[in-house]
Amino acid sequence: MKLEFLGATEEVTGSKFLLTTQKGTKILLDCGMYQGKGLETDSMNRDLGFDPKDIDYLLLSHAHIDHSGLIPYIWKLGFRGTVFCTHATRDLCSIMLPDSGRIQETDTIQFNKKRSKQGLPPVEPIYTMEDAANAMSLFASWPYEHEFFIEEGFSVKFVDTGHMLGSSAIYITFKEKRRKRTLCYTGDVGRYDKRILPDPKPFPQADYIITESTYGDRLHPSIDNAEQELALIVKDACAQNRGKLLIPSFAIGRTQDIVYALHRLKLAGDLPDVEIFVDSPLAVSATNIFRLHKECFNADMQEFMESSSDPFGFEKLHYVRTIDDSKKLNTYNRPCIIISASGMMEAGRIKHHLANNIENPRTTILCVGYCSPTTLGAKIMRGDKQVSIFGMLYKVRAELKSIEAFSGHADYHELIQYLSCQNKKKIKKLYIVHGEGDTRERYAEHLKEAGFATATVPCFKDSVELS
Repeated sequence: MKLEFLGATEEVTGSKFLLTTQKGTKILLDCGMYQGKGLETDSMNRDLGFDPKDIDYLLLSHAHIDHSGLIPYIWKLGFRGTVFCTHATRDLCSIMLPDSGRIQETDTIQFNKKRSKQGLPPVEPIYTMEDAANAMSLFASWPYEHEFFIEEGFSVKFVDTGHMLGSSAIYITFKEKRRKRTLCYTGDVGRYDKRILPDPKPFPQADYIITESTYGDRLHPSIDNAEQELALIVKDACAQNRGKLLIPSFAIGRTQDIVYALHRLKLAGDLPDVEIFVDSPLAVSATNIFRLHKECFNADMQEFMESSSDPFGFEKLHYVRTIDDSKKLNTYNRPCIIISASGMMEAGRIKHHLANNIENPRTTILCVGYCSPTTLGAKIMRGDKQVSIFGMLYKVRAELKSIEAFSGHADYHELIQYLSCQNKKKIKKLYIVHGEGDTRERYAEHLKEAGFATATVPCFKDSVELS
């Protein structure tokens, strides 16, 4: 079987890996969007490296747009195969992909206005909301740990990675030339001892492994201290400075983590008496999906729910859906917490809140996740004195804070802990993907020090035989 690396090699976005069996069956592992590079990402996303009409199956590790975001695009270009994933991933994609289509349409309108002024012809969005809705007809979902065959000699099993609701490693067993081989694509791997989701589950022995390296050169602070850090920042921002605390947060996963942490702090009496707004229609819809998939929660969360029926709802917490209600927050002059997408501050309503508050020294911006180096979030958090938002320059006068412990990605110690379920000597090759710059090389060094001698760093469009 041939494996081609068509995305997320020198990047942490755009995951796409193509398998071609000896029979000629083409199976795509993830089909994610490149994100965070402005106009450059448009051409990167349109150049797939394969013909969508040729793809027979797509195995999807989880719903984040950098792993699922181009599924409507390949549907638009003729893909009519089946998308296999977990139940929760399918439900999340049903809201995330149309929302991504809406963003493509909106961004294209603004982009075409500029092109018109330059005398240039208009361009079409990569895909639309309608394309995304149509693509959902291709989805078929399976529970964790249930082996199924997509064709003779090729079976799949999803194993929980604890990264987000529904996230999974894709464990493949295939038989060619009368020999059985196994491949595990880990997708993104979560942290251990989290508040909502279970620890990453071990997967069976694999001959070949494709694994992420987002934090392959870093260690996270302990999750145990994250809530108290959050409580201190809320007190400083809202009680001491009497200002707004803006928390840019991914609508799926991170927002629910923050809301649940605030709920626990409120029950413990560790929060000042301020209003909390979740200003993201996508986050509101996603939270409802979280409520539907209690089977994905860990034991601590299950115990919490015995005393509190809704971990994502409590007094002082308000979910904001409409644009009008979102705009009202611009003139809300009392201390408050605003949680809004997106986490990298590149799109969504958070950009409006930043534009309205970033020059106010009483404002605090709290970063709770990873920001790609070229994104607005990275520019703000690295200390740029001035940033462009909606084409206008703003001085960064807000106080900047970060809590890395809320990250949904394992650090390199946790990644190695995750891989410790394997007999290292039986791994024929371990491919490291999904990492920025030199991060993958440094993670490869850590792996080799830990005894994973076959760790290697593939390049974009590399092709290898899994024999």
